[in-house]
Amino acid sequence: MPVRNDFSPGEFCWLDLTAHDMKAAVEWYGPLFGWQAMEMPTSGDRPPYAFLMKGEDCVGGIGQMHEDMMAQGIPPVWNSYVATADCAATEAKARELGATITVPTMDVEGHGKLCFMLDPEGGAVAVWESTAESSPGVLVQEPGSLSWNELMTRDSATAQRFYGELFGWKFAPMPMDGVEYMIAKSGDTDAGGFMPMDGPKFDGVPAHWLIYFHVDDVKATSEMAAATGGAVHVPPTSIPIGEFSCLADPQGGGFAVVHVSNPGAC
Repeated sequence: MPVRNDFSPGEFCWLDLTAHDMKAAVEWYGPLFGWQAMEMPTSGDRPPYAFLMKGEDCVGGIGQMHEDMMAQGIPPVWNSYVATADCAATEAKARELGATITVPTMDVEGHGKLCFMLDPEGGAVAVWESTAESSPGVLVQEPGSLSWNELMTRDSATAQRFYGELFGWKFAPMPMDGVEYMIAKSGDTDAGGFMPMDGPKFDGVPAHWLIYFHVDDVKATSEMAAATGGAVHVPPTSIPIGEFSCLADPQGGGFAVVHVSNPGAC
């Protein structure tokens, strides 16, 4: 699939990592996914930020976490952004629906507006309103790029009501052994998935959005992550559409990798 810059409201349109040590994170992810960092200008006291590039194509972004956030014990995190036509209006609606706004609508000069929030269960998500005449776009569904966004939740019914009203998503079940997995649809587009966190294996794991990166070889990627200081939380596992694994970088930033070998199984 080519680089996309045509995201409609309700579709995931951007991702970035807020790292404790941005430089070290770039050095770790670079060999794993074939990324390079292209640092972007920042103003005032804003921490450094860079685009993550796969060749000439943009995959997402990476930023240095502010010292105040690190002092609060906030871990490194991959952030998922949903496109909106009006960031401020989406923020207001999210408040009405019970969200906690962590970063109110703010301007990103020359690019757009963003807002960060916690859904009623505490899952963090961002919204993005593009105000630029053009954008670099985002590479998707290629090795080393975004493949899927998935909400890990203990209360899927409440999450469906919240996100359905906020983004207009509809939901459809996806057959999966022993799991009530739901596909969130934005119009005719599959926007993401909802995975219930049932059982003791999820004890202590908060609700969160999990980003999946497409890879050619899940086993090799997992082994490389572990050998270079990362962690394997879920080893390579077969699923109806292929294989996946849940990993973490050396700083603790969690993400997943997936190889889709049977897309028709959805």
